[in-house]
Amino acid sequence: MGDPRGAGKADAAVGRPGPVDRRVWGIAGAVFALLMALSPRYGFHIDELYFLDSARHLQASYVDQPALAPLLARLSLELFGVSEAGLRLWPALAAACTVVVGGLTAREFGGGRRPQFLAALATGTMPVLLGAAHIANTTSYEILAWAAIALVVVRIGRTGDTRWWLAAGALVGVGAEFNHLAAVFGAVLLITVLLGPARRTVADRRLVAGIGIAVLMVLPDLWWQARHGWAMFEMTRALNAENGGVGNILTWTVGQLGMSCLAMVLLWAAGLRFLCRSRLPLWRSLVITYAALFVLFAVTTGAQVYYLGGLYVCLLAAGAVALDGWLHERPDRIRGLMVGTAVSATLLAVVVLPVLPRSAVAWTYGVNTNSGESLGWPQVADAVQRVWSGLPPERRAHAVIFAADYGEAGAVNELARGSGLPTVVSAHNSEWWWGPGDERAETVVAIAPGPSVEPAYAARLHQYFRHVRVAATLSNPEGVHNVEWGGHVYVCTGLRRPWGAVWPELRTYA
Repeated sequence: MGDPRGAGKADAAVGRPGPVDRRVWGIAGAVFALLMALSPRYGFHIDELYFLDSARHLQASYVDQPALAPLLARLSLELFGVSEAGLRLWPALAAACTVVVGGLTAREFGGGRRPQFLAALATGTMPVLLGAAHIANTTSYEILAWAAIALVVVRIGRTGDTRWWLAAGALVGVGAEFNHLAAVFGAVLLITVLLGPARRTVADRRLVAGIGIAVLMVLPDLWWQARHGWAMFEMTRALNAENGGVGNILTWTVGQLGMSCLAMVLLWAAGLRFLCRSRLPLWRSLVITYAALFVLFAVTTGAQVYYLGGLYVCLLAAGAVALDGWLHERPDRIRGLMVGTAVSATLLAVVVLPVLPRSAVAWTYGVNTNSGESLGWPQVADAVQRVWSGLPPERRAHAVIFAADYGEAGAVNELARGSGLPTVVSAHNSEWWWGPGDERAETVVAIAPGPSVEPAYAARLHQYFRHVRVAATLSNPEGVHNVEWGGHVYVCTGLRRPWGAVWPELRTYA
């Protein structure tokens, strides 16, 4: 009988790794093909519309993310225009690379072709990866960065070659320029290494050089934040207030079971045990880092269950190596794992990917909002265009269009581009910093989401305007009660103070 706990010999194969299993590339290609095939479905997600707006305002950083994801969005606009498939090419490539990293990580752990294949398969079927890679925000890049950093750390632990700290520093720097969480991962990992036994074996001048590389790469972000009142800290406080607290700890804990296919929970649990039992201090540091981040995120941002997603790639790879002998000792074990993976991956794909008809999305919205938040945006743009066209020409000459959230601003700016509408302004996150438009405007066409998000928006508008009129109501043909459902387009006149003077009070971080 084999040892299902991971053949406890965590260092049994710390020598030179074998060849890469070619099936790893095949799984990566299949993931990329699937994501690109589904990329034109439904429409732009609310975050993607914001990223397209950000792409037209390129800067060194933003309130809620660094510069590289908007830069890729700008590249998409230049190459493909306003295109879902063009924008989603980059996260699909990131997902394919993450699958390859999963296979390579198993190889670094000493795994042969079978564990490499299993690690790649486990990575490629992760709901958090597939769901993130369908949407061009920062999450798919963050997952890739974390997985790649962990791969380099595993290699340093196996070989003792500290020159790889330079690569780790570069990966932390690049990752942090996509998403600040990569810097959090790097910082916690560094603390774990310096305070633990790994310090005696791998902490040297190259580690210091790696830290220097990471810091140099994030200097543009830090420069922008310093010039803008360290807006990311205020943004972080707002997110933590919304998503953290004791009430979300259970949500966070249960949510970790959905980071991989349910059948693969066995794999990453075995990976944790594998690393805990390792004789290599740096490998054990990954477990301590995981535990520290688990607690940190559970308390501060518990509702954002995907924040640890990138580390599960490493754990799945470790588990694939640990359980290889046990799984193949009896054919029914590996067969059961494959069947379980196929079933759970299919069921979860219905929730995280746009595979259902648009008319059937409503029932998944309570579990995963991504598909629902990709519907209704053309209707928002059309409604605003009708309201704007209905204004007398003399009123349009001194009017602005103001959106309560960045999705509305991006929807009109991108989907109604070229229709004669002015650029929509918003006070949401980075959009506030781009200004109020005409500071002397006398009429404001205001777009507001539904009552689930803004239950008393008309009352808020009355604080600034004497006359507020509902000119259109927002909906979508699919009947999905998403953020915009039941929202309104208002025509606001009779400003109590000049529009430019009102603007500083409208800023919203969320």
